[in-house]
Amino acid sequence: MLQLENVYQAAFALKNIIRNTELIHAPKINPDVNLYIKPENLQVTGSFKVRGAAYKISRLTDEEKAKGVIACSAGNHAQGVALAAARNNINAVICLPDGAPISKVEATRAYGAQIELVNGVYDDAYNYALKLKDERGLTFIHPFDDDAVIAGQGTIALEILNENPDVEAIVVPIGGGGLISGVAYAVKALRPDVKVYGVQAAGAPSMVKSVGEGKILTLDSVKTIADGIAVKQPGSTTFEICSKYVDDIVTVTDDETATAILTLMEKQKLVAEGAGAVSVAAVMFDKVPVKGKNTVCIVSGGNIDVTILSRVIDRGLLKSGRLCKLSIELTDKPGQLRDLSATIASYGANVVAVNYEHAGKGTDVNSCIISLELETKNKAHIKEVRDGLTKSGFKLL
Repeated sequence: MLQLENVYQAAFALKNIIRNTELIHAPKINPDVNLYIKPENLQVTGSFKVRGAAYKISRLTDEEKAKGVIACSAGNHAQGVALAAARNNINAVICLPDGAPISKVEATRAYGAQIELVNGVYDDAYNYALKLKDERGLTFIHPFDDDAVIAGQGTIALEILNENPDVEAIVVPIGGGGLISGVAYAVKALRPDVKVYGVQAAGAPSMVKSVGEGKILTLDSVKTIADGIAVKQPGSTTFEICSKYVDDIVTVTDDETATAILTLMEKQKLVAEGAGAVSVAAVMFDKVPVKGKNTVCIVSGGNIDVTILSRVIDRGLLKSGRLCKLSIELTDKPGQLRDLSATIASYGANVVAVNYEHAGKGTDVNSCIISLELETKNKAHIKEVRDGLTKSGFKLL
């Protein structure tokens, strides 16, 4: 059974492995919230996962260490297990879903682990890992449903409470529930007045649905840019802890998550992966009741693939009104594009991309379609530009 003493033991065991990721004041994220970021994206391996993995491995017997360990992961737990195993000269086998970001796969391989890519999502990798565990006599390091792993993740709560004793709310990403279980358990044991809110991706709401129904549910599928929390089924231990200690669980959309990633980059100079940014998205879009409160968002990881990052930035720009796409029907004659550009410029927008094509069926034979991408300030600015173009006689499609 998990005890508060285990969390303190984990903090001692991890002293020479992890970084104490100091809180960063982030009042610009949401002006109505006195917000701090717990930047676990700056942790060793780029994620909080090394805490639970390293503490679990530190508790193995010599016989277990000699046989080796196995784990499954969407990427971050894999790196934590691989690093902790390497530090202890233990052989590690890591099963990852074949859709895991290449950056996470290669980072795990770089720590010396044997990689097994499995078709499907996290849960498929999990089942395959259990099969290999039995075949090879390996010790399974569960990514979230294990008391030692949960205790390791709970060390984050000790650091938050020590550094910010006036904290009133902590917002935590949820996948399988290991992080929030450790945080909520420790926080409620030490400061039961502090609210703990969980956040899941709208496309992978396994814990929020399970807690809502009062029983563990398995989703048919998951789909989200937050690959690190794309889990079909929560753990039995984490489900029980979340049901007992977590004040509420909410969801955020991929668009909201993309906006949070972009905001963290621009305002805090922090790179977060989707799973790490959902907590910030919840505060940005007022999904949790923290207005006027001293609040800490745990940004759980920063291992985002650069190819995904570019797409996420575009999505975040669109969501926040910083990028606007317009299609306009023009008469195909000299001067039309000049007049269009001049009108757009007069409203302070900047054209970054232009595509021209002849009009199709249902339009005038002398017409053409101009598709534009504009840099804009916000959604109000987009409306101003659109209204201005219409007023000037341009036909928006």
